[in-house]
Amino acid sequence: MSEIPETTVDQLPTDAVILDVREDDEWEAGHAKGATHIPVAEVPQRLGEVPEADTLYVVCRGGGRSSRVTAWLNDNGFQAVNVAGGMQSWKAAGKPMHAENGKEPEVI
Repeated sequence: MSEIPETTVDQLPTDAVILDVREDDEWEAGHAKGATHIPVAEVPQRLGEVPEADTLYVVCRGGGRSSRVTAWLNDNGFQAVNVAGGMQSWKAAGKPMHAENGKEPEVI
């Protein structure tokens, strides 16, 4: 297995195309504005919905699920990079978040 490309939240480009692979309740509680949401288990069957980008940045809560999806996407012709620390690092860095549930965005 090849090494999984990874970056930190503070190294993300401002125009990063983000794929959030967390579960629905996690997404609704808080996510990066403009991110695309496809839960990890649905990625293979929803491949047509994965955003087209020169580089796709994959995020989950802490980095574990997104690293597996990053490896799978790279094995299937995408240029994907795992976001180390996931949304926990995103929130800790003070990056903007949006919630779907009308509450203050949080990482659950």
